Amino acid sequence: MTFKSPADKRQYVNAMFARIAHRYDVMNRVMTAGQDKRWRKLLIQQAQLPPNGSLLDIATGTGDIAFEALQQHPNLSQVVGADFTLPMMHVGQHRWTQRYSDQQNTQILSTGVKDRLSWSGADTLHLPFPNNNFDAVVSGFLMRNVISVSQALSEQVRVCKPGGRVLILEIPRPPDNLLGTMFRLYFHNIVPFLGGLITGQRDAYTYLPASADAFLRPDELKSEMENAGLGQVSYTMLMLNTIALHVGIK
Repeated sequence: MTFKSPADKRQYVNAMFARIAHRYDVMNRVMTAGQDKRWRKLLIQQAQLPPNGSLLDIATGTGDIAFEALQQHPNLSQVVGADFTLPMMHVGQHRWTQRYSDQQNTQILSTGVKDRLSWSGADTLHLPFPNNNFDAVVSGFLMRNVISVSQALSEQVRVCKPGGRVLILEIPRPPDNLLGTMFRLYFHNIVPFLGGLITGQRDAYTYLPASADAFLRPDELKSEMENAGLGQVSYTMLMLNTIALHVGIK
């Protein structure tokens, strides 16, 4: 899938995620056989958040990573879920409210956890946050969709505290081997079919594998993170080397 300009890609991505927001979570569970939950748990574990720390989940979507952060660390002082596709965040806000509407959650609610998550309409290329503000800046399946990886990383590093971590969970470009070929067959054929069936938006799940094919390999993203000023950059390959979790320290 090609775009006439960066602005065209930005507009398409925003509209596409708005169209699938209502079924995004269901499709994620089906497409990954539920493994996406495990990846987000691992991401938060590797964030190594301090007591009373703060986290920015950029491209939060429906809020899964932000929720996981407060599940693992209910004493965090601040968690911000930010996204430029407002319908995705509206779904997330509704889920967050429902999570605490059950009487069984009264004790959790009394701890103030519910109020520690805030939401922000924000573009990762122009984050509306001050320098050195968060202990960790995280994203899940964002970077393939930005029009400038270097600018997105620059902004994420800017708002991260010195010594803090930037973490990226992403689908890298598949390798040119048998496993990569098998993954492409699944990604380009089964995923669009399932996406059309579950969300009614087959084109969104045709874009998904195309965006991975055009994205960086794990070692290339590692280099981009180092160029942005992050140190000790490493990555973990997941799901038969089809998913990468990168971590860098400011």
